Amino acid sequence: MHEESKKLYSDLLKEFGDSPQAVNWKNREAQEIRFQQLAKIITGQAPFSLNDLGCGLGDFVGCLDALGMDFTYYGYDIVPGMIESARRKFGSREGQVVFEVIDEPRSMKLADYTIASGIFNRRFDYSEENWLSYILKTLQQMHESSELGFAFNLLTKYSDTKLMKSDLYYADPCFLFDYCKVNFSRNVALLHDYNLYDFTILVRKSKA
Repeated sequence: MHEESKKLYSDLLKEFGDSPQAVNWKNREAQEIRFQQLAKIITGQAPFSLNDLGCGLGDFVGCLDALGMDFTYYGYDIVPGMIESARRKFGSREGQVVFEVIDEPRSMKLADYTIASGIFNRRFDYSEENWLSYILKTLQQMHESSELGFAFNLLTKYSDTKLMKSDLYYADPCFLFDYCKVNFSRNVALLHDYNLYDFTILVRKSKA
């Protein structure tokens, strides 16, 4: 799984450079809309720390900057080229913005929040059952790495059938909402109203 992902995103980075297309998004506008949904996990004005699992080029930092937040950001990716590019972009913010290559989510630091954008979309040749198992395992690790809450997005099974692709994973938002309610927190929000073929789930811990 990791080797396939590394090859795909390394090739996209070579082809598209520092752009949303390098992380397999259609355009910057769609990327920003998704970031805005994920940022809703953050509550209050106090300084906070945040893990970005599968951070790509680190563009979520720009979203946090635009919101005027006081944060410490940890970006993680399995593709060394992505991390190198992100470091070049944000290298002058040492200590506040940190990027690291990791192979497993359990290698993340403990932070107030954890987000993941787009990392569950491409399932390659894995069965839907195996891919769902991978997603649930990753959510558990995000939960364990987050003090106040975590957020993630997936493509939705309510996508137009004629546009769906066989190598992508289209999740059941109701199943994942229920799974997060039962296993992680009573305070869970499902966002499915922002005119893209995906959804976002916010999981708030009881102390948030």
